[in-house]
Amino acid sequence: MKQLFDKVSQDCSRTVSTTYSTSFSLSIRCLGPSIRQDVHNIYGFVRVADEIVDTFHDFDKKALLTEFKKDTYKAIEEGISLNPVLNSLQYTVNKYDIDLELIETFFQSMEMDLEDIDYSQKAYETYILGSAEVVGLMCLKIFCNGDQQEYDRLKHPAMRLGSAFQKINFLRDLKADVEDLGRTYFPDIDARKLNESTKKRIEEDIAKDFQDGFKGILELPKSAKFGVYLAYLYYYKLFQKIKSTQASTLLQERIRIPNSRKLGLLTTVFLRHKLNLL
Repeated sequence: MKQLFDKVSQDCSRTVSTTYSTSFSLSIRCLGPSIRQDVHNIYGFVRVADEIVDTFHDFDKKALLTEFKKDTYKAIEEGISLNPVLNSLQYTVNKYDIDLELIETFFQSMEMDLEDIDYSQKAYETYILGSAEVVGLMCLKIFCNGDQQEYDRLKHPAMRLGSAFQKINFLRDLKADVEDLGRTYFPDIDARKLNESTKKRIEEDIAKDFQDGFKGILELPKSAKFGVYLAYLYYYKLFQKIKSTQASTLLQERIRIPNSRKLGLLTTVFLRHKLNLL
């Protein structure tokens, strides 16, 4: 029965989420049961595309991404795919009527990662839109359970939160992006010579995104608020740690939040949630 294959597919997407990201998978576990799997389905898809462009160096990444993109649209149109991750994705996209333009914009940013790009401000904003902001919007569609008015109201803060997360990723992964992938996303900045003044300017930009994004979290449905706030708090703590780290150190090591600290954040968020302090 197809129901069994669908279950296996969803298990696969959930495995991708939990294997590749302890922080996001922990946040997903804190979402309401009715939406938890659908967010796994989105993240599993995003993660596979990201792995194609970031780690499959011994293969034709462009050909693999092109095939993955073609199979994605085919899965959504036909309502099935033999690729378990795409079979899970099409279920969620069709269930919530997620706009295909969001998926196309995501793929455009993945395609940018295949090229050596000297990022201008416009290219930087385009990349963040596709790699982070539209992913937040896909999840928002799930959180709002198809309520277009609610989605439109929360769209801007959701995009800002995704932007903040991505910019923090850029700082956290600076060493790997520069040394292993030859990438630098920040416009008009030589990341190899990042200094304190430039780092502070980037951090001020992130702080504004966080401020706008937090306002949206407070307005989310209860089923989504707990999990999204946990992700926010994790990234905010990571942001604080990066702010207290020298610019030169970011080029030497990847800044992390220990798993024990992540569990501490979970306890904090759980108590605030139970006491209706969110």
